[in-house]
Amino acid sequence: MSKKHISKTKLFAVAGFATLIATGAQAFDSGSPAGLMNRQIQPVSLPTIVQREVQPTRTLVDDPTHARAGTITIDTKERYLYLSMEGGKAMRYAVGVGREGFGWSGRARIGRRAEWPSWTPPAAMRLRRPDLPRVMEGGLANPLGARAMYLYNAHGDTMFRIHGTNEPDTIGRAVSSGCIRLLNDDIVDLYERVKVGAPVVVL
Repeated sequence: MSKKHISKTKLFAVAGFATLIATGAQAFDSGSPAGLMNRQIQPVSLPTIVQREVQPTRTLVDDPTHARAGTITIDTKERYLYLSMEGGKAMRYAVGVGREGFGWSGRARIGRRAEWPSWTPPAAMRLRRPDLPRVMEGGLANPLGARAMYLYNAHGDTMFRIHGTNEPDTIGRAVSSGCIRLLNDDIVDLYERVKVGAPVVVL
């Protein structure tokens, strides 16, 4: 092959590559006015995402609930649990709460407590999630985490719990089926401060 022929080949290759770049730029440059004019934009409806900033570290604060010492108050809107203490103080913990359609409010009491509890998914949950086991033994993989406190009312077990979690990134979010979840370190701390019979108020 002659040097002249090679030069022509290189020239055609460079020209072709430049054309490809120009074509690609026109096809994919949706951020420029020209790119937008060449595309038919379809409206997209996106869900509203509500982000809440919470302080995930337990903190001793002035008690905003003014409840009797030993009372647990859960502010589901603000994603905080308060344990009222003597002297107008409260220990505040960040929590995860029930997602839309699963939230609740009312009064209850701590009916029993458990360390590294086993988890039995309710029948309604197993209908939604047939992949769930009938019983999961306690441990790091268990969604109830390191501790659980079982909420009872006048009719018995409400099936709601205050418990730890194996998903710490869900604290501060509305993601559960109605239970209140805390970081494992926080639920251990709360567990040591609360006795069976303690009143619980869910706002």
